[in-house]
Amino acid sequence: MAADRFALIILDGLGDRPHPATGGVSPVEAASTPNLDRLVAQGSIGRVTVVGPGIAPESDAGVFALLGYDPVHDSPGRGVLEALGVGVDLVPGDVALRLNFATADGSGAILDSRVGRTLTTEHSRALAEALTQADLLADQGIRAEVRATVGHRGVLWLHSMDGRALSPEVSNSDPYYERVGGMGRARMPTDARPIPVRALDGSDAAKRTAAAIDQWLARAAARLAGHSVNARRAVAGQKVANTILVRNAGSLPKTPPLSFEQKHGLRGAAVTEMPVERGIARCLGLQDRFVGPMGRDRDASLAERSVVTLDALRESPFVYLHLKGPDEPGHDGDAPAKKSVVEALDRSFFGPFLAGVDWSRTRVAVTADHATPCSLKGHADDPVPFVLAGAGVAPSPPSGKFGESLAARGALGDHRGAEVVDLLLGRPARS
Repeated sequence: MAADRFALIILDGLGDRPHPATGGVSPVEAASTPNLDRLVAQGSIGRVTVVGPGIAPESDAGVFALLGYDPVHDSPGRGVLEALGVGVDLVPGDVALRLNFATADGSGAILDSRVGRTLTTEHSRALAEALTQADLLADQGIRAEVRATVGHRGVLWLHSMDGRALSPEVSNSDPYYERVGGMGRARMPTDARPIPVRALDGSDAAKRTAAAIDQWLARAAARLAGHSVNARRAVAGQKVANTILVRNAGSLPKTPPLSFEQKHGLRGAAVTEMPVERGIARCLGLQDRFVGPMGRDRDASLAERSVVTLDALRESPFVYLHLKGPDEPGHDGDAPAKKSVVEALDRSFFGPFLAGVDWSRTRVAVTADHATPCSLKGHADDPVPFVLAGAGVAPSPPSGKFGESLAARGALGDHRGAEVVDLLLGRPARS
């Protein structure tokens, strides 16, 4: 049977390692996953090293790789992707950075890079508006705006007002991520403190931009300290958003990357819920099927995503879907919670989705953008499971429990992320 419909389902931070809280196996292997197990039985399983050995990618870099792009050279950077995702009107020469509101102690050490995950989007917007209205770099001839996105996340947008150039060639202040070209990769600092931003080349524009960002960060922290949102949080015993971490600066590229259709020869759609995913869709010319962040009823939200994805497959030859969930408990080191999330994904997304697929014409790939082992509480370069099933894919042993152990000995073998789309489309894999 020849496939003419293709679905790439990426599970955020799925990969993990054996953990004592889940019986000495990984949270993925401990989870009840009858639907993913059936998918393995009807297809083939293997592993993917998403970017490369020794590289623990951020989600955007992982997705670029899995869509067949080079995240170092093809991505405009996390800041630009986030900005595109929230509709920032970037113009050539602007610089955008991904931003986290964070919590620091009196010495500047980072206590929580996500403000305990309790900062609401509404409160982030209030903080962002206060920082934008303060116009903290006006004396430098730079307009600095903050756009809150979801929860503790946001974008810092810099626009030169005096004609002097800005440059995205600057390092991160966020100690948990380092920049490699347009790609961000995770790091595990021994002393988690904001890092002074430095120019990555010798240009005056980069030096100016680095100095301006450092100055803005210091002034922003002073503004945050007295904000009413933080005053209320302190009274309630919650962590305060008293510092900001920025990373992965970028600008609109002079030559944008090839669209997905130009690169792979077929139209595509993306089912998106977070700004960075919308930014990737817009950057690569994928039709954006926006569903928004996961609601409080996780099972209902996952069921909705199955409906939207099936609908997109009826209209587009290729659909990419990024499902959140496993990454957060991985960062929190909560293996039982990650097991629960994986079970919900299997039950409420894969159950109805796989039941609704027209297997006579559809091929499905399931993998992850990176591993987030609970034992590390961060991203890792571990290979992640990769399942391929559907039209034209013969069942290949072994079958069994979906997870890292089965993937390691699966007939599909080991691959790089850049090969996934070619394998999904039934083409010779290009590394």
